[in-house]
Amino acid sequence: MELSSNAPILILTHEFAPTKGGIATFTEEMARAAVQLGRKVEVWAPRGCEERGDDYPFPVRRLDLKGSQDVSCQIKLVRELIRQRRRVRKAIVYICDPGPVLAMCYLQFFKTFKPGKLILTFHGSEIKTFAANPGKRIAVNQLIKRADRISTPSEFTHGLLKSNFPGAKKKTFLTPGALRSDFEEIESRNARSSKKVHILTVGRLHPRKGQAFIMQALAQLPRQLRRQVSFWIVGTGKKYGYETQLRQMAEQVDFSVTFFGDVTNEQLEDLYARADLFSMTSVNFRKSVEGFGLVYLEAAAHGLPIVAHKVGGVAEAVSDGENGILVEPENLNQLSEAFAQLIQDRELRLRMGRNGKRWARRNNWIQSADLLFNRWDISIDPSLEEPEDALQLVEA
Repeated sequence: MELSSNAPILILTHEFAPTKGGIATFTEEMARAAVQLGRKVEVWAPRGCEERGDDYPFPVRRLDLKGSQDVSCQIKLVRELIRQRRRVRKAIVYICDPGPVLAMCYLQFFKTFKPGKLILTFHGSEIKTFAANPGKRIAVNQLIKRADRISTPSEFTHGLLKSNFPGAKKKTFLTPGALRSDFEEIESRNARSSKKVHILTVGRLHPRKGQAFIMQALAQLPRQLRRQVSFWIVGTGKKYGYETQLRQMAEQVDFSVTFFGDVTNEQLEDLYARADLFSMTSVNFRKSVEGFGLVYLEAAAHGLPIVAHKVGGVAEAVSDGENGILVEPENLNQLSEAFAQLIQDRELRLRMGRNGKRWARRNNWIQSADLLFNRWDISIDPSLEEPEDALQLVEA
């Protein structure tokens, strides 16, 4: 069935506001961008704090889901897709997180429930998870073959997808993350002065986010530098006893460590404005990887220099030597040296911060949404083999 150029877009997600995180932000911003392009959009998301009165330019259908990837959530979404099958057949169905990908795997073999067009986005960790399970690997591979278009937020993720699911190679495009559409500039940092160098990290308290490496690297600094440091940790997390581990470490160091927990957007803006340096030292943890990292762009846009691990897609979110310093994962000596350099050199921090403001604005959501939802005349040349060759077509 041929779709009209104004076919509605149904975005299926298990991660959406009030849930915070990269996928939730990615989903919301792609939906907003599609609306700006004149498309009719509806988001299907788990039931949450919708009474907050968020002013979305699109309707949000809140489903009775808890937002996990477990079978009960998948089955509930499958039932909703069956109930809405007539709409689904006349719509572009866009899936940009793992739970709905698995739900769609159940229905892909039934022509009655086939979407008008199917678009998938893969972020990173789910690729390795799907590939490691034989049943999921087969089902996801078939879904990829049936998809009309696929996107990834980074060349790293595209390479990971191609190596595990070769069928995606000739239909995958780059849709890099960008700043939130409601981002506002903050005052210049040149006028700020403080005796302390405030180092901020923002993210789930999870071994993959690597907050412990930051604390260990700071603890290796000379005493006179440690006395200048204030380490601010934003986020919570219950897995693997990691938060407990971090709090125990904080009690043993001789510099200031503050746990802010989960904060409001206004509180986070204030912390960004008061911080001098941002760091998130992600590592590969089991099957979990850092596919890109929107938080790096957010920190850069606030004029903060960045210290991070050179892992996954982070090198595409931070420009090493320009707006931050990337070090090899788990190299504490190198990490400590990066912190020492930026703590001691205020002018370097300011220069990298200025560079970061420009760097953070190089991508935009409108271009990514236009590529996925409107430009069906673009295809990847079957003769292209390498991921970077295919991805170049995004900029053509």
